[in-house]
Amino acid sequence: MADELKRRLVHSSGAGLVALYLLSDAFDFGLTWPRFRVLMVVLALGTIVLEFLRLQVGLDWQLYDKLTREYEQHKFAGYGYYMVSMTIVVLLFEPEIALPSMLMLAIGDPISGAVSDDSLKFVKGPKVLVTMFVVSAIIAAAFLYEHPLAVVAAALGATLADGIKLKVGDYIVDDNLTIPIYAGVLAWLVLEFGPV
Repeated sequence: MADELKRRLVHSSGAGLVALYLLSDAFDFGLTWPRFRVLMVVLALGTIVLEFLRLQVGLDWQLYDKLTREYEQHKFAGYGYYMVSMTIVVLLFEPEIALPSMLMLAIGDPISGAVSDDSLKFVKGPKVLVTMFVVSAIIAAAFLYEHPLAVVAAALGATLADGIKLKVGDYIVDDNLTIPIYAGVLAWLVLEFGPV
């Protein structure tokens, strides 16, 4: 239980990246959106290198035992998908879509996990789905308040990614990869093609 709490706290720490960007003007960091994109690429590549070293070279830091789950010991870990998916939405979308998509993963996912029974169902229970939707909608509304349909679409995307396991062959796709991407794509579709 203590390790799970640590994982959720680390998961939530991704919100710090969003805060860094949002506060950059106030503190004169000079972190423009193009520079933030470069930062995210560097962080994602660093994560991929760490995972390569862990899986192929045998890098065995004790930290990995605390922050990875047992089923991740011999495959690409969730934190890697986390950084890759956040970087994808930052590269694909403008801040009003990318930042809430990142927060839905950083904040929404651990909150929905806290109300989950941790069973391995392909569709999570109503309490988890409603929790993820509400938290995601609140996050999206802070950025997309002028576009209520985009708020609903982003929250729906995050909820579907979190609540329904995607299986490709024998492989279950990690929701750390899908939550920001589903949220971002659905919000973008509504903003681009939805009613004005």
